[in-house]
Amino acid sequence: MIVTRFAPSPTGYLHIGGLRTALYNYLYARANGGKFLLRIEDTDLKRNSKEAAEAIVEAFKWCKLDFDGEMVYQSSRFDLYKEYVQKLLDEGKAYKCYMSKDELDALRKEQEAAKQRPKYDGRYREFNGMPPEGIKPVVRIKAPLDGVIEFNDGVKGEIKFNCADILDDFIIARSDGTPTYNFTVVIDDALMGVTDVIRGDDHLSNTPKQIVLYEALGFKVPKFYHVAMINGSDGQKLSKRHGATDVMEYKKMGYLSEALLNFLVRLGWSHGDDEIFSMDEMKKLFDPTHLSKSASTFNQSKLEWLNSHYIKTVSFERLVDELKHFGLNLKEIKHAKLLVDSLRERSKTLVEMANSAKALLNKPKEYDEKAYKKFINENSLNLLAKFSEILDEDLNASGYEEKTIKFLEENEAKLKDLAQPLRVAITGTSVSPSIFEVIEILGSKEVKERIEKLINK
Repeated sequence: MIVTRFAPSPTGYLHIGGLRTALYNYLYARANGGKFLLRIEDTDLKRNSKEAAEAIVEAFKWCKLDFDGEMVYQSSRFDLYKEYVQKLLDEGKAYKCYMSKDELDALRKEQEAAKQRPKYDGRYREFNGMPPEGIKPVVRIKAPLDGVIEFNDGVKGEIKFNCADILDDFIIARSDGTPTYNFTVVIDDALMGVTDVIRGDDHLSNTPKQIVLYEALGFKVPKFYHVAMINGSDGQKLSKRHGATDVMEYKKMGYLSEALLNFLVRLGWSHGDDEIFSMDEMKKLFDPTHLSKSASTFNQSKLEWLNSHYIKTVSFERLVDELKHFGLNLKEIKHAKLLVDSLRERSKTLVEMANSAKALLNKPKEYDEKAYKKFINENSLNLLAKFSEILDEDLNASGYEEKTIKFLEENEAKLKDLAQPLRVAITGTSVSPSIFEVIEILGSKEVKERIEKLINK
């Protein structure tokens, strides 16, 4: 059985790059009837935040990414890690290092002066003497000093590391007894049965260290897939200035979770030339061997295009529920469905949709200066006044259209002579959905009042 995991550190919000990693692991497990696990890597007690951990869970709920079993917190597993540190010490595969900070600083200076790679020199590797006083030791793994570490990466293919170039006896437990990142990852992935690890290629340098630990502990090495990073439109590493932010900020900006996930799955994965994928389609089609070796580019316009697609296609009930978060209670609106259907065709975000709805439902407090100057004059005001007189009953959009055409014929006017001044009167701008749908939504009485307000101005 394929078992994947997402293992974030709760030191800040869940970034969209992290969500993409979670999504890839989730899809691979679900596509193969496997398990997807969630683990919070919170062993760094000084930097971790309970609020950040809760934010990760909140983002998962919003995106409807379910996980199997209980969420695991590394901070509750310190005793387990100590057992495995001791196991390696007992088997002679790890040792206590009593090197002081002054000794370490002096070593680094010597190596820098000689233009050598900074690394621990192994001075306590075979130490059997009396431990120096006042030094709390760290625990280091006995790493291979020569040879090659190689593995087949699911994205990058065959990877080889020369041990002499990249390894030293790295620390697995700090002087205060807390375990290091690479050590806890290996213990947890092995004991949780993780078979496949999909993660960003910024973790590639950790892989040889983790393989050393897997082999020292007698655990099976999982299959690794190192995914290329996401860049901004300028080719630089993705950051806030490119639009990358907290996953939940996208909800506040009016994006649907379906759109964000569809957007993220295509940042590094493809299935032919297809662009739009439902969650069911992603679960069916996702294959990590189709992940790109090249970095992908964050494209805000593409995200907006996808969001507008989902706004057009999700149910009316779903939009009613979503728009509540933006101060729009459509259950109180008589023609709510007509309003939603009129606006969904032209809205890129839910914020834009909510603002457009409010602009229609609320009497304009001011008028767009450019539109006012262009469309409001003595002739248009006279035409509006006459039009207001025929608004004596509530009709549907086609009924209003039929009545308006007859009115225009009788007054030897064209639709453009009436429609734009009417839009200014109703919304304060020259932009709106079909003017007849707008009149149906508001009703004759409300439209008459808005025309009168404009005329009085």
